[in-house]
Parts: sequence; structure tokens; C-alpha cells
Amino acid sequence: MDIVLIHGMGRTPASMLILKRRLAQLGHRTHLFGYAAWAENLDSVSARLARRIAQVAGTQPYAVIGHSLGSVILRRALGKLTANPPRHCFFLAPPMRACKAARFFSRYRLYRALTGEMGGLLADESFMQSLPLPPNTVIYAGTGGPRANWLPFGNQANDGILALDEVANDGGERVEVAASHTFIMNSRAVFDDIVRRLATIQSSP
Repeated sequence: MDIVLIHGMGRTPASMLILKRRLAQLGHRTHLFGYAAWAENLDSVSARLARRIAQVAGTQPYAVIGHSLGSVILRRALGKLTANPPRHCFFLAPPMRACKAARFFSRYRLYRALTGEMGGLLADESFMQSLPLPPNTVIYAGTGGPRANWLPFGNQANDGILALDEVANDGGERVEVAASHTFIMNSRAVFDDIVRRLATIQSSP
């Protein structure tokens, strides 16, 4: 099956190479998509991604995997597709609402310079709530972040960047894994679950 992988903010496609290799070893055709948050706006990136998905998949079944901001871009891009939606969407540590970290850092010029428009949108609750959640979506929420009364998340479950409730949504299935935000794409538990679900897709008519 063709699978398109989209990295998170401040990362490059290289961050998805381990997951890409593991999937390719099982015979999947994997495709990396890159972007630069500081240099591009959401509409241009999502339109480019929609074109890339249409080019890769054609009329065949496919899946998409997005990490963090990559899942936000995916949600915007999939709304631009006129046909052949993905058979499955896998979102790794996706911000599903305006997250505490983005609201805090968006006050600083350096953050705005490094993350551009998209970094600001992560702090905009109305925008985050406006993004449609594609059908057949699985959300992987990390719980491997530190917990202590004096830390930003206190004793609340988190992945080091997002609190568990920031990865909550009324739709989609959420799977909790003991992983950090930055490296959740390398989690063996995430990989095994994705492979199990892909096998179900491929065996269905």
C-alpha cells in the first residue's frame, strides 16, 4: 500500500526515516513529504500536499501518517481532495486543540520567526476546532513525558510537549503509548499497531 508520511514542526523528513524503513521492509511504498513552517503558510503547504497525495495514490487505496503539526497540515489538505480519501489516517502526537505550549511561546518573536503562520495557528482555538477530522483516524497520544508538581504539566499525563487532554477529540480512536512527543514516530508500539491496522485494510474488499 502507498503511505505518505509528514513530519512535525521544526523537523525534516529525516525524522520519519525509521518508520519509513520499517514500513518499506513489509512491502509498503512509502513517500516522505517535507515543508518549512517558517517559510510557508498553511494553505500553500496543504495544497501542495493534496497534489502530492493525488499523484501518489491515484485511484488506489492508501494511508497517511502525520506527526504533530504534520497532522494539522493533513487535516487541512484532505479537505482539498475531490476524490479517493485515505483508507486510514494515523496521527502521531497531534495537537487537537490550541495547545498550552503554542499559546505560551507565541508571545515571543523568536518562536514566531521559526514557526511562521502555522506556529501561530496552533495557539488559535477557533482555528483548531474548525479542522475536520477525517474518517478512519487513529490518534496516538504519548504519555512518556515527565511528571512533577513543579513542571508545566504537573502530574498530568503528557508527552513532554502536549498534555494528554490536548490530544483528545470527540471523534477518532485514541491509543495511548509510553512515548515522548519528539520520538513517538520511532515507537515500536505505534509501529506494531499501525501494521496491524494496515493488514486489516489490505485484507478487506
